[in-house]
Amino acid sequence: MPTLRSISFLAATFAMAVSIASPAQDRQPLNAPAQAPSSPQRTRLFLKDGTYQLVFSYKVIGSVVRYRSAERNGESEDVPLNLVDLPATERWQREHTAAQAAPRPVLSPELEREEAARRALTPEIVPNLHLPEEDSMLALDTYRATPELVPLPQEGSDLNKETAHVELKSVINPASVAHRILSIPGAASDIQLHVASPVFYLRIGEDDSQVDTAAFTVDTHGATGRPTPSGGAAANSYVIEHLDVREDTRIVNSFRIASLGTGHPQPDIIETTKEILPGGRWMKLTPTQPLDAGEYALVEILSDHEVNLDVWDFGMHPGAKENVESIRPEQEKPATLERRGPS
Repeated sequence: MPTLRSISFLAATFAMAVSIASPAQDRQPLNAPAQAPSSPQRTRLFLKDGTYQLVFSYKVIGSVVRYRSAERNGESEDVPLNLVDLPATERWQREHTAAQAAPRPVLSPELEREEAARRALTPEIVPNLHLPEEDSMLALDTYRATPELVPLPQEGSDLNKETAHVELKSVINPASVAHRILSIPGAASDIQLHVASPVFYLRIGEDDSQVDTAAFTVDTHGATGRPTPSGGAAANSYVIEHLDVREDTRIVNSFRIASLGTGHPQPDIIETTKEILPGGRWMKLTPTQPLDAGEYALVEILSDHEVNLDVWDFGMHPGAKENVESIRPEQEKPATLERRGPS
């Protein structure tokens, strides 16, 4: 027959098991204020090695900690409880309670700056697809029903010195016919898009001090170049030119800059609309009309009589192969914490 002591022990063991399994006993961050759905607050979930994960909330469920990731749009993920430093997490929460309780900012100043910088550098443009930190111009393409970002290198092509150089040093009549200003080697670009309405993303805010606006100044046509182009300028305009392919060369012809934005179309010129993304680090360029199959160059307009001779070349052919350096949406990552430096 069980003794009174053994009965008490079994009852205590059963109560402990129920406590661990019951959702009502889930552990919440200490002093966590009520969070409005429209403005969730962030906190730090620390690991025992000193790194942390930025989260909206967390709770202990048995042997795991379940958290809503602030870096993956609130997705729920689990991490083993024995890897989490709950005392450090709760201590950080207590120390930042005053900052979190204030109407603005909901984040501590340090965390707010960190979040804003991260979002501005790598904004999400479609679900699970972010602009990268290391590229300056990308095209949003679709290959086999999957959205992809395709990096576009800037082509510093050979200037047609027999004609364009001389003409660009002369005053050109605004009514003059289109003439060659640039020759790009090869009958086709290495980059081939697959949709007629791609969208382009250009990094802005770079140092534009290297732009040479003294050379090649003309009335309505012109060109100048950047020695080592990187990104673009928010104040400039951008057009897409349908290139003239001749044997093993693609020709960039002049166009009337003064006619852009007037509603008067020009042959082979497609204008774009621009939108500055939040954070001011990226600009979105959208063609005003679909592209036909062929070879193209995205041209930067520096002033009312100058263009940048370093262009971004690409082709549009729906049946082309996939681009090798395409960036695809990231699949759902395993339930692991990203490492950060110690707080």
